Formats: sequence, structure tokens, C-alpha cells
Amino acid sequence: MDRRRTAEFAGSIALGAWAAFAVLALVVTGRHGAPLAPDRALLAWSLGHRTDVVVAVARGVTATGTGVVPYLLVVAAGLAVGRTQRQRLIAALLGAGCLALGQAVRGGVMELVARPRPPQADWQTPASGWSFPSGHTTTAALAAGLVILAIWTRASHGRTPWCAAVACWGLAVGATRVFLGVHWCTDVIGGWLFAAGWLGVCACVAARWAPDLGTPDDLPERPVAAP
Repeated sequence: MDRRRTAEFAGSIALGAWAAFAVLALVVTGRHGAPLAPDRALLAWSLGHRTDVVVAVARGVTATGTGVVPYLLVVAAGLAVGRTQRQRLIAALLGAGCLALGQAVRGGVMELVARPRPPQADWQTPASGWSFPSGHTTTAALAAGLVILAIWTRASHGRTPWCAAVACWGLAVGATRVFLGVHWCTDVIGGWLFAAGWLGVCACVAARWAPDLGTPDDLPERPVAAP
């Protein structure tokens, strides 16, 4: 892995995502939290397409976007990406730290923007706190991104289907937040952009300064046989 190119690519992703997130946050705050046209349209669509079965499935999916599930996925990915016990521990700690710190920063942004949620009468699952950016969406997207990075780093064959499946999970959690009526669609988009920006920053930092987890650099050297 070319660390310099990886850091530059991750930094570019971070800059683009943060710029888009800043624009969206300014639009939201400029409207004093009022929903945009796509927000109202997608909430109306979800209200007209709710059935008991679909709502139950959406609740199950949305529940995986918070609590212990994202951390279990990230820690498992970290344990899988390292080649030695030390590397596995470092990768798991770095992944969990990235997720936890990202959640903390997202919480601060949410308090700063202070956007109200959709009307409580439209909710199909409990919710608390402000609306922008969506917490479940951000957490699931961060976890999905970290797992995808681990798969892409460690697996040499058959990684594309696994990465696609993890990405679909991260996107599905965000979609359920709109369907269940607890977030506007721009809250979810904001969560995805925040996650992309945060992952870009973490990947850039890791590429520059983290120990190489892809090579067994702490294994004892084997003696070279004499010719």
C-alpha cells in the first residue's frame, strides 16, 4: 500500500464530504430547521407506504444502527485485519476509537444545529434529541465504512460482494430513519456526508502515522538458509 497516495486520496474524500456537509448544514440552519421540499415529499411517501410487516422490518434494521452492534462489527473487523495478536488489538482499538470519537463530534454538531425532528405523530419508533445529522445513520455509515476498509485491506479475493453487502446495510439504516418518520431525508444525507468526512480524516491519519497492519512486522525473523 502506498501510504502517501492513500493519505492524499482519503484527504480529498474528507475535504469534499466536509464541504458538502457544511453547505447542507448552512441550508438547514438558514431555514431554522424547516423541512425542504424533498423532506416533505419523502415523509409523505413513507406515510402512504407503511404496512405492519414493512414497519416491523424497518424497526429491526434501524435497531442495528445504534448500541452495541456497530461496535461489535468494527471490533470484529479490526481483529480480522491484523496478522498478529498485537496488530489485531491495535486495529480493533483504532476502529472503536474512530467510531466513538465520530459519534461524540456528531453529537456536538447536532446540538449546534438544533434542528427539530418531524412531527411526533408520524413516528413509528422512539427517538430523542435533535434531528441533524441523523445519529443512527452516521453511526451505521461509520461502522460500514470501517468494516469495508478492513475487508478491502485484508481480503484478496471475493471482497466486492462483501463490501457491497456492508454498504447496503449502512444505507438501509439511514433509509429506515426517514421511513419510520423520525428524521428528514436531509438529516440522513447529512449523516452520510459526516461519516464520509470523518472516515476520510481517520483514514488519512492512519495512512500517515498508524503502524502497518497489513504486514507481520512484529513476527520474529526466520533465519535465512545458507546457499
